[in-house]
Amino acid sequence: MADKDFKEKTKSMIDDLKTICAKYGLGNAGSEYKIITEAFLYKFLNDKFIHEVKKIDNKLTKEEKVEDALEKLSSNDYELLLAKLDSEVAKLNKEHFIGYLFNRQNEENFHELFDETLENIANLNIDLFSVQTISKEKIKLFEGLSKYIIEENDKSEFCRAIINKLAGFSFDSIFNQSYDFFSSIFEYLIKDYNKDSGKYAEYYTPHSVAHIMSRILVSSGDKNVRLYDPSAGSGTLVLSLAHKIGEDKCSIYTQDISQKSNEFLRLNLVLNKLVHSLNHVIKGDTLMKPEHRTEDKKDLAKFDYIVSNPPFKMDFSDDRDFLANDKRYPDRFFAGVPTVPKKKKESMAIYQLFIQHILYSLNDNGRAAIVVPTGFCTEKAKIASTIRKTIVDNGWLKAVVQMPPNIFATTGTNVSVLFIDKSIKNEYPILINASKLGEKIKDGKNKKTVLSSKDEDKIINSITNKVEIEDFSVSVSNEKIKEKNYSLGAGQHFDIKIKYTNITKEEFNNKMSVFKNNLNSFFKESKDLEREIMANMEKLEYE
Repeated sequence: MADKDFKEKTKSMIDDLKTICAKYGLGNAGSEYKIITEAFLYKFLNDKFIHEVKKIDNKLTKEEKVEDALEKLSSNDYELLLAKLDSEVAKLNKEHFIGYLFNRQNEENFHELFDETLENIANLNIDLFSVQTISKEKIKLFEGLSKYIIEENDKSEFCRAIINKLAGFSFDSIFNQSYDFFSSIFEYLIKDYNKDSGKYAEYYTPHSVAHIMSRILVSSGDKNVRLYDPSAGSGTLVLSLAHKIGEDKCSIYTQDISQKSNEFLRLNLVLNKLVHSLNHVIKGDTLMKPEHRTEDKKDLAKFDYIVSNPPFKMDFSDDRDFLANDKRYPDRFFAGVPTVPKKKKESMAIYQLFIQHILYSLNDNGRAAIVVPTGFCTEKAKIASTIRKTIVDNGWLKAVVQMPPNIFATTGTNVSVLFIDKSIKNEYPILINASKLGEKIKDGKNKKTVLSSKDEDKIINSITNKVEIEDFSVSVSNEKIKEKNYSLGAGQHFDIKIKYTNITKEEFNNKMSVFKNNLNSFFKESKDLEREIMANMEKLEYE
């Protein structure tokens, strides 16, 4: 089956699940995203299990209904089969298969069996497939779904509708697909639930931005590296980075305060062969309670790569004084903590704390890419200028890219990306103004700018090869940046172009003669106008 054809079939299955939710009064309800994502993930894990056991036992590939054949195995044979499964494949008992539920859907109180199945799968796989809170509480893979239906008589019908839809679809042919395939499916899956940004992150960042960041950051030959995002959202940035490095060559560490974000991230990791990183996914407040620490808990963990699209502004006035006086990690907020505005508390620049946290969490040879409001690049206020000074004076700044307006459809804030590289002394960072790139399109009620692959290549080539292009990119010494008050705005460092034409002395004199005559004429008109005004003024005084 062609990739495009299967993508459409998968999207159609997602749409059908949403239609079921709408039919039972859950369309656009707060619980809809949980129902859709859990049903999708249940089907994915079910089919992945079948796909893997067929590789272990070739005889099963000849079976028309593999689930029925598995149910006929003795308990010992089935346990032996489970023991041979890859450690990252979810374990399912015989009664957990979708086919098993499909065959029993006409039983009374079917919803109880459906919910119990999901809960049992979650408990069976709790050590590998759960994400954690700061207090070490495990957020399970699944929970019962019928509880979202108020009418008791509708609960079983609702669960039957879901199981029938899942039974008529198969993921079997696409498990060897790449990140790009699953990223488009994932984005389609959550697109209707990205209407709010959670406290700390957008649920996904445009893939063009993610591609640019990962292609600039990653060097060849990386393995056993640790990737981190302190405001991970659904993981678009860190997943793109992992794909560029190789999913089997890295481990992902994340933290985000939003439960919805963490559930989306878990699904994203499962789809993209990064189940081994699920134990490093933490739900919690990164600034107040950073969970990724050294083994002795005395310092924050250090990472090889960090990517982040942190929130820009929000009210953290309740935590402000604690953070300003935090003695646990004295150098973390080296530039300071923003004060509380008298009027708009929600305008507090929380992104400045995330930048400092990222710099502190980056190891001595680490690399980072951070999305920031473009205003940060030239802001004269103390905290922003101190951060820029620290980055430049230490030679950590690799590049800055000013992105086009509306690159994020959900915000009108212009954004730039800072590229940090501690592995070398960057004497000549490259500054890029990419604000004129991209195509403007409508995204629902919003307008956004979409970068083409050609646009991406232009930005990446300019940075990696230090290519200077008039009014687009410029390589600037740290000393020059310092002279301009550590401004990182590319436009402030472009050469001013003055157009001139070679002319003879005679041509010059002729032009000057014309200018002189014109000026004499203008002066005469001015004097005539002045006399006319004065005459009118005298007339008005006389009257």
